[in-house]
Amino acid sequence: MLNRRTSAVTALLAAAVLALAGCDSDGGGPDAGPKAAAEPSVIAPGKPGETAATMSAKDAAKQRSEDDSPNSADFTYTQMMIVHHGQALEMTELAPERAESSRVKRLASRISAAQRPEIGAMEGWLKKHGGPREHAGHDHAAMPGMASAAQLKKLRAAKGEAFDELFLKLMITHHTGAVTMATDVLSEGNNIQVEEMANDVVAQQSSEIGRMREMS
Repeated sequence: MLNRRTSAVTALLAAAVLALAGCDSDGGGPDAGPKAAAEPSVIAPGKPGETAATMSAKDAAKQRSEDDSPNSADFTYTQMMIVHHGQALEMTELAPERAESSRVKRLASRISAAQRPEIGAMEGWLKKHGGPREHAGHDHAAMPGMASAAQLKKLRAAKGEAFDELFLKLMITHHTGAVTMATDVLSEGNNIQVEEMANDVVAQQSSEIGRMREMS
């Protein structure tokens, strides 16, 4: 009887030892949480002439935060958009005296109130980074959405409903061009501040395009 009990106790102790060993081999016992999922990876585009690299999302974000230096696309965008915004202000300044619709007048006022400080922000950015205020050698008339000299002359001569109609037509085209320019720098630029300014242009001017189309 004693030998049978002793054998049973021995068997239980052996099973306990094996169970503990099994827990240790699984790497953590009952307090260990589930194994961490594999960290997602992203494709980071390389510089011109370089191949893309695969890295973790954390490393990609770190690399972006460490390398925020402006490239040529950032400088070109800010230089051109200052001129582009400048023409929009030239057009909106005509609205108080020549527009008939109160909605057109309010729209022109909002555009002016938004784009004037944006010009200041871009000029400040260029000054901070040592860039010129204008893009030397660029044909400003060839920028997307820019009104021609003839179109501006016609707008200055228009009044009442004729002004409202032409103003909306030209400004929709102008805003569409600005969105195109902003979208381009979002894919080609490298500076975070320029990216933020471009995102603001896309969001605000896309909204205004919709509003102007309803008014047309």
